[in-house]
Amino acid sequence: MTAFEPAYIRAYEKGVLQKRAAKAAGLLKACILCPRKCGVDRLDGETGFCKTGQLAWVSSYSPHFGEEAPLVGTHGSGTIFFTHCNLLCLFCQNFDISHQGQGQEVTYNELASLMLALQNQGCHNINFVTPSHVVPQILAALEIAIERGLNVPLVFNSGGYDRVATLKLLDGIVDIYMPDFKFWDPQVAEASCQAPDYPEVARRALAEMHRQVGDLQIDDDGIGRRGLLIRHLVLPRGLAGTREVMRFIARSISPSSYVNVMSQYRPCGRAAEVQGLESHLSVEDYRLAVQAAEAEGISRLDQPRHRFIFR
Repeated sequence: MTAFEPAYIRAYEKGVLQKRAAKAAGLLKACILCPRKCGVDRLDGETGFCKTGQLAWVSSYSPHFGEEAPLVGTHGSGTIFFTHCNLLCLFCQNFDISHQGQGQEVTYNELASLMLALQNQGCHNINFVTPSHVVPQILAALEIAIERGLNVPLVFNSGGYDRVATLKLLDGIVDIYMPDFKFWDPQVAEASCQAPDYPEVARRALAEMHRQVGDLQIDDDGIGRRGLLIRHLVLPRGLAGTREVMRFIARSISPSSYVNVMSQYRPCGRAAEVQGLESHLSVEDYRLAVQAAEAEGISRLDQPRHRFIFR
């Protein structure tokens, strides 16, 4: 079997990574990294919707064993949880991190050290959680980490609210994209995260991600090496629009897409402010969601490995 080499190694050797990092850094002067397009000067300490200036904030890092099977393997997925968010769903299960800013600033060198620490613990990948607003910081730290021996796949684990122009900076650098596709209905997206354009943005983002990396490729040990892995959190009363999301994935992305239909919704944060989201997910809601995914032609479904409490 051919030895795996992360995409970013070649990008670094060809000088592509360095050019992309420089271009991304320049975007911080009048930030339009994400669809919010705040236009603030993050290099001068200004902050927009994501409340993040020149340096990234990190809330935690560790081997994670609750992720999808192809990421976890035997030694876990090396997750780095970035503080703040460009989407800010009212029901976020990490409300203290995304909304309340739990975490601390890290330099590029410190961020590189976190990547290497996770690799040294045997993690199968470096999993950037909520990275959409810190792409320049990731690229800058990645240069340092490569020089110090980083050689495991990179996972871009986002909420799906990503600009195609920013994703193109990651072409040939990110190995695995793991976006959410949260809502099909613009009105639900507006009520939940002030982003009525979310459905259209997510459709374009998933198409670009798939163009770059294709369907998820899994090696003989069951570990994901390259490709697209899509998450969809089932919401109570069908508010996520699961059938429409699955139909889009099957018809417009790929029927071979690897999809995790997630059952762990619970009313966190300010969920009660949105009618229908104040309740827990029911067994029937989840059953119908999985049934819809299968009916629309999604056959590569991540198998749940945990028991969740339904009400």
